Amino acid sequence: MTATAALGRRVTPTARLVLPATADRDMWLAARRNGIGSSDVPDCLEVGYKTPSHVYYGKLGELPPEDLGEPGLWGTLHEETIAREWARRNRSVVRRVGLIAHIDQPWMMCTLDRQVAECPLSRDVRERCALEVKHRDAWVAKRWKRAVPDDVLAQTLWQIAVSGYDHIHTAVLIGGNNYRQHVVRRAGNEQLISDIVTVAGQMWQRIQDRTPPPTTGEPERLLDLWDRLYPDRDGVADLDQTDAHEHLLGYEDARLRAAAAEKEKKAEKARLIEALGPHRMGAFGNDYAYGLQEVGIAPDVDLELLAEKYPQAYAECVTERTTLKIHIDKQHRLTEPLS
Repeated sequence: MTATAALGRRVTPTARLVLPATADRDMWLAARRNGIGSSDVPDCLEVGYKTPSHVYYGKLGELPPEDLGEPGLWGTLHEETIAREWARRNRSVVRRVGLIAHIDQPWMMCTLDRQVAECPLSRDVRERCALEVKHRDAWVAKRWKRAVPDDVLAQTLWQIAVSGYDHIHTAVLIGGNNYRQHVVRRAGNEQLISDIVTVAGQMWQRIQDRTPPPTTGEPERLLDLWDRLYPDRDGVADLDQTDAHEHLLGYEDARLRAAAAEKEKKAEKARLIEALGPHRMGAFGNDYAYGLQEVGIAPDVDLELLAEKYPQAYAECVTERTTLKIHIDKQHRLTEPLS
């Protein structure tokens, strides 16, 4: 059967093949705009690395294609190795599939990293399932200690909803030499799966209606999105017909309350240190309460001196960058909290 002829055939209990794994990246990116994919779901739920707005504008084709970057590149290069190692350790057989879509709800899409032909959990039944492969930095190792992180849980539960499978295996290589594997099951997660489908469906409806989602998440992520949407932005926006003044007051009020809370926090911390006196730890009777612990701090570096004495080392090791931050004009800055 040719790749073209295979399109549309059922490949899981509830899904059909949209694009084979051999399709090029441009075709895959274009096809993904026709629905919500598993990598979009964490962002829709605000547990991913981006915001719901990233998903919205990306599906409308208003964002330029993203470069894979170093993490994405190495994740792609290591995917086959990690999948093979999972199959070896579990005495199983896996194969690439491609982009699939739910038969009854074609906007529900996902790319299965590998389809599992011989599930190690049920060899007698020959139950079919899938494998999700991840490659992560060492600094996130603790997130994988007992189970998969929230973003991967959202992805795999979405894959279960699309594919109809009862479980998805995961294999992750952390820091290049720390391998871990888990299983995400439908059983016990039925309500969460239903909630995920509801949120994703609401996002897809917004995309169909061209109604942007409310801006949420970290401001830095939104700045990243706006930089991609408006790379040449300039000039002055007329805010008279917007609710920007309300948000400006809210921002200033929050800033002052945060400053007051930080001041109070430092005062209470000083009193805790004072209570220790010459001791390093404090306890209420036999109940340990708090103490002083040594922590590493970043070394002080005189960059001007480094640039002057060792210009080549400075050029090779120091990257000068700029970023954007909110600047409130003096006449709009509050001096006391609103409440």
